[in-house]
Amino acid sequence: MKLNLDPFFTSFNESISENFVPSKLILMQGNEPHLLCKIAASQLQNHLENQQEWNHNFGLENEKKGTVIGKMFGVLVVKNQQNEIGYLAAFSGKLAGGNHHAKFVPPIFDLLTNNSFLNNGMIELSRINQEIKMLKEGKPFAFEQQIIQLKALRKMNSISLQLQIFENYHFVNEGGRTQNILSLFKNASFKNPPAGAGECAAPKLLQYAFKNHMKPLALAEFWWGLSPKSELWKHGSFYACCKEKCEPILAHMLAETSYEMN
Repeated sequence: MKLNLDPFFTSFNESISENFVPSKLILMQGNEPHLLCKIAASQLQNHLENQQEWNHNFGLENEKKGTVIGKMFGVLVVKNQQNEIGYLAAFSGKLAGGNHHAKFVPPIFDLLTNNSFLNNGMIELSRINQEIKMLKEGKPFAFEQQIIQLKALRKMNSISLQLQIFENYHFVNEGGRTQNILSLFKNASFKNPPAGAGECAAPKLLQYAFKNHMKPLALAEFWWGLSPKSELWKHGSFYACCKEKCEPILAHMLAETSYEMN
């Protein structure tokens, strides 16, 4: 028997009957995930409640310091090359200020590497903001034209930086075909990708599964922590993949995968 050495493949704590293993990928349509996703989510939630490796304020403990940030997590039940059934886990965006944590698959593209173009670009935007602030604190009419020029430069730099970010997001499907996020949204007749597109849990999970030759079986996402005031997400509740950020991406990623909605 071969031992699974993949650091992101997590085995189930209980034996799984073959009767519960779907023959094709099951996606959530409403708010009721596949049974195996419920079991995987329960294991992951237990990890979130008991791990001691990182600190993130989900707003569930009154004594926690820092900004409260609830988070969407995802689980993808998979069959690996050793024919073992287990699951992969992912979080949306960043977790505890980072992209890499044990048990969670890596991001599509890591924006947080040292000396990355994003860091350099944000430093330049901060410099422009500081210069605008200093000019506003001076004599407004004397520096009005200069402020206008700096604001135009800030907008141009911000747009350029966002495009550069998207140029580094490439998504693969089960057939091995890769497409960039800009072309995916353009081909789907969407506007430019919204900020944060490609950072959701579902694309991260599918990307890792396809790149590592795992067969995806069931996918679900759940919200963990307090909800933002503007949203209706509830702690511990399951949700289908979002349309705004994920629909064009998942259309490509699942184009060669047999799936059905649960």
